[in-house]
Amino acid sequence: MATHEKIRCMFGTDGVRDVANRGLMTPEMALSFGRAFVLYLTERGIPRPKIVVCKDTRRSGAMLESALCSGMMSAGAEIYLLGVFPTPGISCVLRQGGFDAGAVISASHNASEYNGIKFFTSAGYKLKDEDEAEIESYLGDDLLHDWRPTGASVGDIHDAGLKKGLYLDWLGDILSSIAHGGWPLVVDAANGAASEIVADIFGKWGGPVFYCGVDADGLNINDGVGVMHIDHLASEVAKHSASLGMAFDGDTDRVLMCDSRGRLIDGDIMLWVIARFLNGQGKLGSGMVATVMSNMILEEKMAAEGIKLFRCPVGDRYVLEKMIEVGALLGGEQSGHLIVLDHVATGDGICTGLLFLKSCLELGEDMDTLVDRFPRYPQLLRNVKVSDRDAVLSSPALEEACKNAERRLSGVGRLLLRPSGTEPLIRILVEARDAGLTKSVCEELERTVIEIAG
Repeated sequence: MATHEKIRCMFGTDGVRDVANRGLMTPEMALSFGRAFVLYLTERGIPRPKIVVCKDTRRSGAMLESALCSGMMSAGAEIYLLGVFPTPGISCVLRQGGFDAGAVISASHNASEYNGIKFFTSAGYKLKDEDEAEIESYLGDDLLHDWRPTGASVGDIHDAGLKKGLYLDWLGDILSSIAHGGWPLVVDAANGAASEIVADIFGKWGGPVFYCGVDADGLNINDGVGVMHIDHLASEVAKHSASLGMAFDGDTDRVLMCDSRGRLIDGDIMLWVIARFLNGQGKLGSGMVATVMSNMILEEKMAAEGIKLFRCPVGDRYVLEKMIEVGALLGGEQSGHLIVLDHVATGDGICTGLLFLKSCLELGEDMDTLVDRFPRYPQLLRNVKVSDRDAVLSSPALEEACKNAERRLSGVGRLLLRPSGTEPLIRILVEARDAGLTKSVCEELERTVIEIAG
């Protein structure tokens, strides 16, 4: 009998996310997700799972935490609360052992009115697509409503705040291994999950550290600060004459930086630097993973070092899957979401920032010249609105146009054409060293898509 692969409808590339108290992020839905997650674990041989839970600083976090934990306890789980804590922090706690799973309540870089839920395995990894599809399938299963433990089988809740020290001590060990010269730093915690801990961590830095985005009030997460507002970091670096600025997002799994001149140091540059350091240490594995969005100069730079670069779709979970598949120990995205498997099981902005500093010092890098020495290929991105993405993508005319574009770009550039996952758009990305060629190829493909769409 044929089997049908379950497809996710509610989970996206980073858990379930919506405006809090609306749609998928009502307390009722959070409760149902909690019950479904425990049922998923129970049917896989973990009848009374120990689940550690954390959240970011959003006002809606308490509401959703109460509902999610109620759902999980009603299905028989033991809950351990960390309170406000970074997403990578929960991954670190899970990797230390003693828990069966984890749950994070956060909408990462989104504005404060949003919130989300994402689940983790006992090893600190985010769930795979097929696991999330399984959890969704339980939402419509009668068993979800019939599974009602009573008496001593009802779950309980515990304070796990002391476990936070595991993460802080681990990051402190990384920082203490950096033979730094006491550069002045700016650290922007985005008024998010890291706002309560960055002073404890960077307080051990040998030079002056200036903090911003550390005054969370429940409504100002990512508001004018953090990775989504890197110009604010640049202005703070200039204000304090700092050597480097480091900004995180709301749940601290991403980091972007600015040099002393306020210029962006993104994930591509961080990958370039950290890859060379790890390679010299014999800790890179088979090479490095980057998404299809990383600039071709990264591939060129890696080739010059004899380092293999593997490409994967956009999304940190796909970066990790590719890393495991090919045996790479470093991977990441332009957005500043990096994974160093010797250290973490998911993206960790603080860990990445510290490893970048360590790499620069060990390699003797001048951070103020990194941007100059990383000349990006000119890149054009066009978003074309269409009513039927599938019809456009399956058109023979588009196939022929893509073949012609690839011939023109052969050896000197590349093309990426894909549908948006959330909007009625076809995204066209063209990249080549020659800006004129980039523009010509992109405009030709854009015209073709528009003609086909009618």
